[in-house]
Amino acid sequence: MSSNDQSNNKKKNQFTILKDDSTDGHGGYGVGSVSLENMSPVMIDPNEGEAYIDMGAMHARSKLERRIKFKPDRDIAPNGKTFWIVWVTVAHNENGPYYAGVTGCEMVIDHETRRGYKSLPEHVNNMDKSLKGKLVVENMDDPSKQLLGDFLRSHNADMWANSSDDLKAALPAEQ
Repeated sequence: MSSNDQSNNKKKNQFTILKDDSTDGHGGYGVGSVSLENMSPVMIDPNEGEAYIDMGAMHARSKLERRIKFKPDRDIAPNGKTFWIVWVTVAHNENGPYYAGVTGCEMVIDHETRRGYKSLPEHVNNMDKSLKGKLVVENMDDPSKQLLGDFLRSHNADMWANSSDDLKAALPAEQ
């Protein structure tokens, strides 16, 4: 097999995200695909007191993750700083759009050594939980939860108002 055939074969087998592609009832390619268009990754940097959306995180290419070699072992980054990727899914109810699923995933990154820790299974499972409207933030530290809550409230006050009481209790406003 030539190298050209191998690269063409490789391209055919790559995962693709289908946008607005209805697969209702036809049983063809893409059946069972998950639409990620209502999900956004919110990056939490408690070290700098920042929270922002970085769509690059959808493919592990956020500003924080670039040029970092990740391993599922915390010991790889003993001097690393903690960051969070929070998967936020938006849904609609009778009152309008709201924050439906909010799940936080830890990363520890040492930018000097370009090494970091993250658990890929945790990220995948929490993305799935977010898509299903679950709330998983109890693993986050209080300053990070505060940053996330402040970001969600200021990003869209109407979506915050329409969100569940559980979310509001988990991410309380500063007293």
